[in-house]
Amino acid sequence: MLEEFGPSLYVADGPTVSFFGFPYPTRMAVARLMDGSVWVWSPVALTPELERAVDAIGPVRDIVSPNKIHHLFLGEWAERWPDARLHAPPGLARRKPELHFAAELGDAPDPAWAADIDQVVFRGSFALEEVVFFHRPSRTAIFGDLVQRNDPEQMKGWKGLLMRLDGLVGERGGTPREWRLSFVRRGPIREARARVLAWEPERLVIAHGACAHENAASTLARALAWM
Repeated sequence: MLEEFGPSLYVADGPTVSFFGFPYPTRMAVARLMDGSVWVWSPVALTPELERAVDAIGPVRDIVSPNKIHHLFLGEWAERWPDARLHAPPGLARRKPELHFAAELGDAPDPAWAADIDQVVFRGSFALEEVVFFHRPSRTAIFGDLVQRNDPEQMKGWKGLLMRLDGLVGERGGTPREWRLSFVRRGPIREARARVLAWEPERLVIAHGACAHENAASTLARALAWM
């Protein structure tokens, strides 16, 4: 359930979920920080096997979501690790008031993980903003929905055709068309993209589709060229 992706970084695939009738595979990431604590990104459905694997890495201290639609499993993780702090991306605290967030994510990393992980917010959309992270020890950029590279073999029928036309299938990757159009201000996202590329990531973890163990910077440059 939990596989090593790079130094001190692990990933686990979760169930496929439906989003407006479209099938989306899910994926989470777990980082062991230098102080031995565990940082969890976009948690998937919790299973006994996954719970044991995470506990074996270290104590969970912080749980983050990349955007306001990645919230399905936050509650069960918060219940299992009640001492962990939940961190909300822009808009999620208002959308899910029943979840008790310690802070809202911004462009500066929380001191708890600043030595290991950097971050930036892609702002300027009237619909959805996303926080992107960079795990320094493994040189991995971590994206939620801004970059999707879905498996061509799994994208069947008219729904698969629409996702192909949207550029969300295959190695090149892309951002959903309706989300691209919601960024009415391009200046902020261009600044965020420049910061991501300045990290010079070698690896890429994404929630939906194929990750990359090499050439992440060039992959991201192509996928985010629309900005």
